[in-house]
Amino acid sequence: MRGLLWLIGLFALAAGLAVAGRYNEGYALLVWPPYRIQISLNLLILLLVGAFAAAYSLSRLVARTMALPRAVQQFRARKSRERASQAIYDAVRLRIEGRFGQALKQATAAYEANESPGLAALLAAQAAESLRDDERYRYWLGKAAEHDGETRVARLMTEAKLAVEGRRFDEASERIAELQAGGQRHIAALRLALRTAQATANWGEAVRLVRQLVKVKALSAELAEPVKRRAHQEGLRQRAGDAQALTAYWQALPRDEQRDARLVADLASALIAAGDTGAAQQAIETQLAHAWDSRLAGLYGRCEGGDVRARLACAEDWLKRQPRDPQLLLSLGRLCVQSQLWGKAESYLEASLAIAPSWEAHVELAHLAERMDRTDAANRHYRAAAEQARG
Repeated sequence: MRGLLWLIGLFALAAGLAVAGRYNEGYALLVWPPYRIQISLNLLILLLVGAFAAAYSLSRLVARTMALPRAVQQFRARKSRERASQAIYDAVRLRIEGRFGQALKQATAAYEANESPGLAALLAAQAAESLRDDERYRYWLGKAAEHDGETRVARLMTEAKLAVEGRRFDEASERIAELQAGGQRHIAALRLALRTAQATANWGEAVRLVRQLVKVKALSAELAEPVKRRAHQEGLRQRAGDAQALTAYWQALPRDEQRDARLVADLASALIAAGDTGAAQQAIETQLAHAWDSRLAGLYGRCEGGDVRARLACAEDWLKRQPRDPQLLLSLGRLCVQSQLWGKAESYLEASLAIAPSWEAHVELAHLAERMDRTDAANRHYRAAAEQARG
């Protein structure tokens, strides 16, 4: 539409000029001694317009000719940048495809073209690491370090990640420490730090990192639980034999982590082995009041000393709610043995065997039979226990 309006305007202007020229009878006299030229005014106007147009066109041609070398230079520079950008793109694509040699070649080309040199050097380092070429890997990391203003965090993250993947955990720890010293505590760095802490058996640090990841919702409680459990199991193992140290460690844990039934079982076993059955009893009773666990019920019968009758009454109260728990019945049998209630002990142990045969129940019945001078029954239960253990 706009072009059509221009065309109509030009036709109107031409028509107007033609009409004006028809009624214009003026003339121009040009004198250049000894010459005299007389021409119509209309022709003079046309000549002047034509001369101006020719001069303008010539000046534009000269200007473009003079600017041609610069335009060629700019064109070449633009093409070079496009090739370098394409090289960066190809390096990323080829690395994802697993073509590490070609990825290294493209990243090198991008670096030499000075296209995002820090990023290009990191891509080259990653490709070299994938090729297990440690010399070139170190070389390109050095080149990336020269552009830390551009890619410092990316370089440290790359080094830490590749060090973890290469099981160079000391190196990974150093790079993570540099990241944290610079105030960089993003989620990827925390996850790398967690993997490093687990690999180096730094369980205290592993627990701290897991809690932090859960807090920022970067790790679900379900995934965090096994890590925390493993860390606390290691903490309990390191304090084995020292009941006071075990109790202090446990009391320092957050309440929600003390609700892990498997951990409570490990704590109770460690306390019983260390001779503090009172603390083990308290830990078991606290957990079973929160949630039932058959393994803990089985450990309860191994608590000795103290008020056996009170423990027996507590276990019998549990039996009202869990009448078919074989581990609870086993514990009741052991508690009755401690209380010298031989008949009740035998009944509970046989009830445990009837629900779920176990070598432990057979051994307890064998010991009970020996106390009651029933040698044949004792031997029978010992054989059954051995067969059960082998099975």
